[in-house]
Amino acid sequence: MDETAPGSLGVEDPIAFLTGVWWTERRLLDRASGISGTFSGLTTFTPDSDGLAWVEEGTACWPHFQAPASRTYRVSAVGATMIVRFPDQRVLCRLDLRSGQAQDVHGCPLDTYRVAFHIRAADAIEYSWDVTGPAKDHFLSTRLTRLR
Repeated sequence: MDETAPGSLGVEDPIAFLTGVWWTERRLLDRASGISGTFSGLTTFTPDSDGLAWVEEGTACWPHFQAPASRTYRVSAVGATMIVRFPDQRVLCRLDLRSGQAQDVHGCPLDTYRVAFHIRAADAIEYSWDVTGPAKDHFLSTRLTRLR
């Protein structure tokens, strides 16, 4: 039996847990240039026949510009393991959420993406992507807060 990590909320049903609308705040750091930015907006997890549609929409702000930004993923689950896929069905990551914390690695042809996912409470999730390789050197940290 897995124990819940201190300061974490273990989740047995990722689909039920994630369903809804979340306020999203992200810090963006391009370590190669030293430039940082932010993203803020809404993340919506909407149930459908295959699990959840994950849609992010908001504004990315960098030192000299801001622009609308969005992304979409697909979420399914096997037990407490959340499987996140790109729209073309390639797997981005698998996260076992029973302890409230999970990590995974996604390798792209040039870069490596390491995700750390932490469920803080029923209405708070934090996750980060540490992206390294010859094409990218980024760190992205995100906080989701459930809107009621």
